[in-house]
Amino acid sequence: MGLASGSSAIVFDGIYSVVDSGMTLLALLVSHLILRATSAGRAGRRLGERFNMGLWHLEPLVVLVDGFLLVAIAIYAFVNGVKGILAGGQAVELGPALVYAAVTLVVCVTMAVFGRLRNRVLVSDLVALDTKGWIMSGGVTAALLIAFAIARPLRGSDWEWFVPYVDPLALSVVALAILPVPLRELAQAVREVLLVTPAALRAEVDGVAARVTREQGFLGYRAYVAEFGKATQIELYFLVPPGAPPRPLEHWDALRDAVGAAIGGDERHRWLTVAFTADPEWAE
Repeated sequence: MGLASGSSAIVFDGIYSVVDSGMTLLALLVSHLILRATSAGRAGRRLGERFNMGLWHLEPLVVLVDGFLLVAIAIYAFVNGVKGILAGGQAVELGPALVYAAVTLVVCVTMAVFGRLRNRVLVSDLVALDTKGWIMSGGVTAALLIAFAIARPLRGSDWEWFVPYVDPLALSVVALAILPVPLRELAQAVREVLLVTPAALRAEVDGVAARVTREQGFLGYRAYVAEFGKATQIELYFLVPPGAPPRPLEHWDALRDAVGAAIGGDERHRWLTVAFTADPEWAE
């Protein structure tokens, strides 16, 4: 439709939507695999045997690819829009362009509502990102619909000279407006892929570990935390005084349970290790 109407903005919207739809299918597949891997059935056990550390790492990888592609498309569209303005604009068949924008807007709104309702059950960052993508696509299409609707009555008027600039101007403005959204998602995905320590989670774990250290008379602790997708990985090493009197294993297990309960979170998506040692090298 973009080629038929001569609209670069519609071509951009189409490419953006195709990429977003492809990533939607991938996101749903990954979410389904993660749910199966954490289930108690036969499929969950098979996936657990094959992927002992879980499949949570797939979420930030998918978000990373999605964010990179959308950022690249938006930047390319903005540059083309500016070049179109400098070249004197572009003639567009407004009739087909208006029909496309109206139909696409209905589809985007429907998919955004469906995604939000579905994610109430899945609670997935991937599905949330996909829903944001449909909202962004709907915003892009709505902006194009408004721009073409304004341009149509300008034909035959004193402002007809402005009509060829509507398409490249709309393309540049829309591409620039949506760019911050995939940039934020891309930055978050990069932090998760690189296992950058999340400050809020680290502060929460430090608070629990410091309290346990005081109450149990330990010498100190070492904490290592990471977050990827909706999963968290936490490793805690408590430094026990050398020569401390021995205690039953049940005592240490009960203390681990208390630490886990204090940290909280969904146990299905939490990898928690709590160890006790008198040798600081084991905690480094």
